[in-house]
Amino acid sequence: MSETVSIQAEKARKFADLHQPGNPLVLYNIWDAGSAKVIEEAGAEAVATGSWSVAAAQGFDDGEKLPLEIALMTARRICQTVDLPVSLDFEGCYAVGPTGVATNVTLALRQGIVGINFEDQVVGGKGLHKEAEQAKRIAAARAAADEFGVPLFINARTDLFLHEANQDWHAGLMPQALERLAAYTDAGASGFFVPGLQNPNLIARICEASDLPVNILAKPEGPSATDLAALGVARISHGPAPFRQAMRDLAARYVETMN
Repeated sequence: MSETVSIQAEKARKFADLHQPGNPLVLYNIWDAGSAKVIEEAGAEAVATGSWSVAAAQGFDDGEKLPLEIALMTARRICQTVDLPVSLDFEGCYAVGPTGVATNVTLALRQGIVGINFEDQVVGGKGLHKEAEQAKRIAAARAAADEFGVPLFINARTDLFLHEANQDWHAGLMPQALERLAAYTDAGASGFFVPGLQNPNLIARICEASDLPVNILAKPEGPSATDLAALGVARISHGPAPFRQAMRDLAARYVETMN
């Protein structure tokens, strides 16, 4: 193992250790090297990109519309700019089959990242990958990371709840969510991300059932960070909200200048 990979592996272990149920890692998602540096200097313990924000910052829509080479270049610049562990929102790993997933995970690792978000929705299509198919994709990502020599933090994201806007229906999705949790755990996932889930009782059920640290997307109308910690959440993400706020501030500053 090279010294570079050894350092990367140590960062990956540090990143994993930051996921503590009841004392969650808060990730204020960034979109480029500059925003990553600002968050590092503000005292963050790790940084994580948000795919929506990274794409928007380059003039692209979300959903792997940002070319892979630009996504990788952005990840590389972030890793070169900060000393913190860096997690990449890699959407569907820009691939459908396990072989393509493994290839692209290796490419991402070469940029210096130590974690990925890996979602189960069919990017550019409809619905979710079947549970068994997504498990194979996760297993391929894990095998690629093992071969590379870095204990990559694979944050397995299920879009079950994002695809159902009616919160009243979320309880009925819990059996599917728990089945996916079990399958993704067995496949080698490191964490379980359930964006769109805001009901405290359902979040608590996921946390109680999970052997993996659970990640929740913060929402103004959802539970507070303190409440999420009490429910057993180990990671809180902010998604595109930081980018949107930064752009609103930029526009407001411009208006002030012109007035």
